[in-house]
Formats: sequence, structure tokens, C-alpha cells
Amino acid sequence: MKKYSSKRSIQILAHLLQQYGIADIVISPGSRNAPLAIHFSEIDGFNCYSIVDERSAAFVAMGMAKSEKKPAAITCTSGSAVVNYYPAVTEAFYQNIPLLVLTADRPTDFVDIFDGQTIRQKDVFHQHSYGDFQLLEDSKENAEDINFDIIKKAIELCFEKQGPVHINIPLEEPLYELVSELPTFPTVEKTIKHKEYEIPSNLIAEWHTSQRIMLLVGTRDYSPELENQLTQLVKNHSVVVLSEANSNLYHEKFFKHIDRYIFNFTEEDYKTYAPDLLITVGQNVVSKKVKQFLRSARPKQHWHLDEVWQPDTYFSLTEKIEVKPEVFFSKLLKFINLEPRPYYNLWDVLRDKKDAKHEQFLNTIDFSDFYFFNKASQAIPENYNIHFSNSSGIRYAQLFDFGKRKIYCNRGTSGIDGSTSTAMGFAIKNENPTLLITGDLSFFYDINGLWNQYIPPFVRIMIFNNGEGNIFKIIPGPRNANPNTLDEFIATKHRKNAESLAKHFGFSYIRVEDELTLDRVLENFFKPDVQPKILEVNTLGKNSADILKSYFEFMK
Repeated sequence: MKKYSSKRSIQILAHLLQQYGIADIVISPGSRNAPLAIHFSEIDGFNCYSIVDERSAAFVAMGMAKSEKKPAAITCTSGSAVVNYYPAVTEAFYQNIPLLVLTADRPTDFVDIFDGQTIRQKDVFHQHSYGDFQLLEDSKENAEDINFDIIKKAIELCFEKQGPVHINIPLEEPLYELVSELPTFPTVEKTIKHKEYEIPSNLIAEWHTSQRIMLLVGTRDYSPELENQLTQLVKNHSVVVLSEANSNLYHEKFFKHIDRYIFNFTEEDYKTYAPDLLITVGQNVVSKKVKQFLRSARPKQHWHLDEVWQPDTYFSLTEKIEVKPEVFFSKLLKFINLEPRPYYNLWDVLRDKKDAKHEQFLNTIDFSDFYFFNKASQAIPENYNIHFSNSSGIRYAQLFDFGKRKIYCNRGTSGIDGSTSTAMGFAIKNENPTLLITGDLSFFYDINGLWNQYIPPFVRIMIFNNGEGNIFKIIPGPRNANPNTLDEFIATKHRKNAESLAKHFGFSYIRVEDELTLDRVLENFFKPDVQPKILEVNTLGKNSADILKSYFEFMK
């Protein structure tokens, strides 16, 4: 016999989650949220997952939401458990990943009286959420009607903004009073807003008068519609489309390796290759050099396309176009002439030159992080989703061709926390296998990402372990510090490996330390197995940072 929570607020919450099709719920253990855990786990149609560490749990749910392209819910007990959600909430906020944050709380009059596990939870995520709501205790007057309206508004806001929304739920004791039957609640009339858009005539005019049009696409999920639209724009060499690995766009006329082409740009090059109309699509870009380039170039017109974010990243924003890019380009393509522009040929010549030098460099490198990324990009089966960790992982990825594989990275806040947990959450909900390519610090920082009983056997993890945060040997600045300070407090040198962790969490494990072994094991690594697998590539002492620097020096 099923047992449900007697809490009316929880019953209403579950009913509305069902009405809006939110089925994935990641639950962390606790007593104050036990009514939610008990109730949700008894409801047919809910997919409940138990993840102990709240920080990991929130990233797991974020990965699920990213995979399913619809909200996932998380719930935890009161107190410090709540703020452990914060790293994932900020990431979901800047990536626009729909996350419904359900935090159990002590009754409102228990706050600040030194009751156990009680903090100021109301509005705790205010700076990084799209909505903050607090339910009434069941004993309050009109609580049922008021809570129904609050929850409905919160869920619809999560769908509209495609980002985190917080519902704080004060719960009075008793917490474990259960019932075997549920009341009937009304069917919901959904009122989610959808924007209408008509393209202004002045934008059509600006397009036709611009001779140097550049589209820069940042982090975004794969969209066949957008890819087809941008393909139409480039087929006659009308525009230059710059994209990155995690832009998830695939066409031979797109410029996919930005840093390969512009890393050594001079001030004169900035002027030579500058656009007069810049159109930006998607979220964060990885390339710091493209930011420097476009901030220096100061295009006359800059349009940014996004339903939520309108950042003036390049200090030249002239049009905030608050609509999905697919909607905008469907309108634009009806009115513009797709005439060849010499600007495309200028960039095409540059690409041919730099791509040829890239291939030359590949013949010169020894075993290193660079060598590993080159080999990995060729060996990964086409059906894999690839998640990259921050920080050097996603930067290396920009230099290589991963074909039409879907690529993901937490570039909302660009932190190393949660990379493993996000990939595991994504893998749980996706029919295609998932590969995480991660640096050693990112991996060890998120060890609890493996404390997850739902990880499928087709998950693969590649760790490139250079024994430190090697990014701090790559970027300019840190090497000015005293070498001992740099090694201990910034790059944080270590000699840890993942072998014992792999065994502890039920992964098979392979370690390689040279190119011959890497070449030999890569093919078998992706073959089916009863366990997920970890391949650790030990590049300790291989001067990977110097090799990467020599690459960019060679590319001049």
C-alpha cells in the first residue's frame, strides 16, 4: 500500500509538478524534507534519484535538465544543506538551465532563535535565481489556495526563463504523518507566456549596408534549425561565422577554431579583420582572444540575440534582440539578399594558412596534454556526447575537430566544480553514451560526482593528469610569482591518481604514461563493458604548458 505525506503543501506541489510534466527529482537525505522524499517516491511517473551530497546533487539535476531540455527538481533538508546548492544554482542561472529548487525549512518563527539546522533560507538564492517563493505552513489561513497559486507561478517562471527558480517550504511537525489516499486537485490552466517577434526595418537596412558581417556563436545546445539558417547565410560567402567546440554547429564554411586563427593577432590585424556588423548568439565564449579582438575592433553595430541575456561583452552593443535566434533568423532570411562579400574570403585565406600550420605542428609533438587531445579527438565514437571540464580542458578542445559530436561544458560561471556531477546527470537521462574529458583538479574536486548509483555502464571518463592546475602555467601572469608559491598555492602540485577512487566507485581503470600505450588502449576503451570506465593519462613532467605555448608561437 502506498503511503503519501499528509502535508497539503506537498500534495499540491506534487500535483502541479505532474501537471507540467516535471518528472525528474533529485533528493538528498534529511528529516525536514522527508515529507517530500516520501511523497515523491510514491507517485507514479516521478523519477526519483538519491544523491547524498547536495552540491553534487544539484549539478546532477542540472545535467539531467540539460539532457532532457526541461526542468528537473532538487530537494534537500534545511540549514547548510540548502547553500550547498549554490554553485549549481549560479551555473544554471548563467547557462539558462531550468532547475526547480525545493528547499524544506523550519517554520518561519523558528528562524534566528538558534534552532537546529535553521538559517535564513527565504530568498537565499535571490541574486542568482529567476524567482524566489515561500509557501505558507499548512496551518495558516487560506494556505491551500495561496500555495497552489505560488507553486503554479514558480513552475511557469522556470519554464519561461529556462533557469533556476526557488521554492522555500516551511514545514511544521509532525513530519512523518502519512495517508493512503490523496485528494483530487483541479486540472491546471497553463499560462506560460510566448513572445511574438517582428523584425524592425532598420535592422534589414543595416544588414544591407554592412560589408563586413560577422556572427559569433558562443556556448549553446545543438539546434538543427539554427545550423540550417546559418548555413544559408554562409553558402554564398555573405558572412563570417565564428564558432567554438561547444557552439555545436557543423559546417565546413564555419570557422570552428577561433584561437587557432586569431591568437597572435596584432593591433593591425584587429583593424584588418574587424567586422562592421557583429551578431552574437548564445552564451559565454571560451576564447579570451576573441574578446580582446572585438573589444579593440569596436564594430559600428552589434546585435545580440537571446531571450534572457543581453550582455555588452564587447563594449559596442547597439541592439538587444530578446528572441530565440531561430525565430530572428527565420524572419531575417525573408528580407535580405545573400550576396558574396570579400570579407569572407579574407578570413578563408587566413584559415587555410593556419590550418596547414596546425597540421605541421601535430607531426612534431611528444607525449603531452596536447598529444592526448589530438589522439582523443580522432578516437571518440561518433555517437558520444562529450562533456569537458574547466579550465584547460575546454581550451584544448577549441584547437581540435570533434566532428559532429555534441559538446558540453559548464561555461556559465566557468568553475571547475560540478563538471563530473553534471556529466553523470546528463548520462543518466541520455540514450547516447557520455564521455567526460577532465583535468585532474576538476576531477578530484568533484569526487562525489561518482557517488551515484545510477551511472550507466556506457559512461567513460578520460582524466589528463598533469599533476597540477596546469592552466596557471599557460595563462600570462602566474609565472611572475615565486616558483614555490606558484606550485603550492596556485597550481597546487600533487601526485594523486584516480586508481583507488575508480575501484571504490565501481569503475574499471586504465592508466597510460606514454604515446604507445595510449594509442593501444584508446580503441578498446570505448567497447561495451559491464562497468563504466576511467582512462587516466599521466602527463606529469611532460611540460604540457610549454608545448601549448610553442604551438601558438609556431602558428604565427
